[in-house]
Amino acid sequence: MSVRSKWLIAGLGVSLVVLIALEVRYGFLYRGHELQAAATASGAETPNAATSKPARKLLFYRNPMGLPDTSPVPKKDPMGMDYIAVYKGEDQEESSGQTSLIRISTEKIQKLGVRTEAARVQKLERTVSAAGRVEPDERRIYTISPKFEGYVERLHVNVTGQTVAKGQVLFEVYSPELISAQREYQIALQGLQSTQGSADQVQSGMRRLADSSLQRLRNWDISEEQISGLTSSGEVRRTLAFRSPVQGLVTEKKAVQGMRFMLGEALYQVTDLGAVWVVADVFEQDIGLVKTGAKVKVTINAYPDKAFSGIVTYVYPTLNPETRTIPVRIELSNPGMLLKPAMFAQIELSVGTRTQTVTVPNSAVIDSGTRQLVLVQVGEGRFEPREVRLGRRASNEVEVLEGVRNGEIVVVSANFLIDAESNLKAAASGFGHAGHGSSADAGQKPSSETPKAATTGHRAEGAIESIDFKNGTVEISHGPVPSLKWPAMSMEFAVANGGLLQGYKLGDMVAFEFVERKPGEWVVTAMRRAAPTHDAAAHKSR
Repeated sequence: MSVRSKWLIAGLGVSLVVLIALEVRYGFLYRGHELQAAATASGAETPNAATSKPARKLLFYRNPMGLPDTSPVPKKDPMGMDYIAVYKGEDQEESSGQTSLIRISTEKIQKLGVRTEAARVQKLERTVSAAGRVEPDERRIYTISPKFEGYVERLHVNVTGQTVAKGQVLFEVYSPELISAQREYQIALQGLQSTQGSADQVQSGMRRLADSSLQRLRNWDISEEQISGLTSSGEVRRTLAFRSPVQGLVTEKKAVQGMRFMLGEALYQVTDLGAVWVVADVFEQDIGLVKTGAKVKVTINAYPDKAFSGIVTYVYPTLNPETRTIPVRIELSNPGMLLKPAMFAQIELSVGTRTQTVTVPNSAVIDSGTRQLVLVQVGEGRFEPREVRLGRRASNEVEVLEGVRNGEIVVVSANFLIDAESNLKAAASGFGHAGHGSSADAGQKPSSETPKAATTGHRAEGAIESIDFKNGTVEISHGPVPSLKWPAMSMEFAVANGGLLQGYKLGDMVAFEFVERKPGEWVVTAMRRAAPTHDAAAHKSR
């Protein structure tokens, strides 16, 4: 053998060693789907078998729509969906009644972005937020209205919004009735003094007359100071001054200088804004969490750097049917008169459960409107839809009363995509077809002795007469269906997936497969375009 031949053989040997090393390091030969399936089905172990889990034994591939159709090798259904691999042990789950499990390959789980979390026991914390408005405390609103007729002689406070102190003069009035009452009181006092030393009966009568005149002045809200001045001076005052009963703002002024006012007419309104109310509109579903005495954080847009603290003092007994909200009254102090009536406010009320309870993230719940579902991971690539009964909700968590236990793994991301695949399966697996059995042979077919399902898939061809994308139905004028012994007719079908109707229009000829989901409800599971047939065309022309 020549030297050149020896060097060539040596070079080939080195190349082979390098290729084997690369193969062991990166596993190039195990990337093909078919090679993986073949290696798994034959029980072959990977080079890392010593450190990885034992390879599961592949039994067969089943129809992704749940139809009674299996295959020993990977394939696609008429809709282009991959058949699902069934490994040893999974077929026993189906035969034992666990047909609701959703099986998804690891590669598809990664593509869907599935994320899971464990259900846990904790105290449920939540913040109830609501919008409200600042209103004056109704108990701090005072109205000044004379109890006699007269005229506004002079205004001391003549603008709305002016700040007044307690006891400050607001206006002066002139009233003939007031002058008459003062004179009667003076005459009674003079009569009482002149009867000194007279009989007790005479003095008693004059004293009653004086007391009656004095009480009349007091009933007209004449202050004790003014009455004392009248008694000491003995002079009848032409005008009477009305003073503010409280420190606050003049929120209403109807008095005009020189005007005549009637008995009981409101001339001024003074409001004490040292403390105010915030009336917040709490949504109906949150009202059960709001309790009297709870502390509330109040923020105002005008003062973003300030936070005010208040207390819930009253929950109104009425609900606004238009907004589905219930008013809640919050009382808080108003230092510096920063809070003005009619300002908008935002409230935050922290509430929570006293006891610990099982919770899951809000995103884990699939709410159909009539029931709530959670996808529980029961194994690698296997998910079980469970109906749950929910309790209170927090900002990010929801209480689970029934359906999920502490520590169980639930899907919190991409669960709607998994549920969509579950619905496709339910459209067919709920039809009652026979299971795959427990055969360990990847190529073994279901036994011919197994009774045929009453709702096995059927095939037909026809023309589309109407499509309802909203309700997911299609009316097809089809030819005879031998498997059901149906003649040619037109009938309406539901579809297992709304995507089946995309791209079709009225008059299109289609070949379709359908099953009976429940008595009288026929569902299309696959559909493709087809050339017109004699039977379908003849039926369409009728």
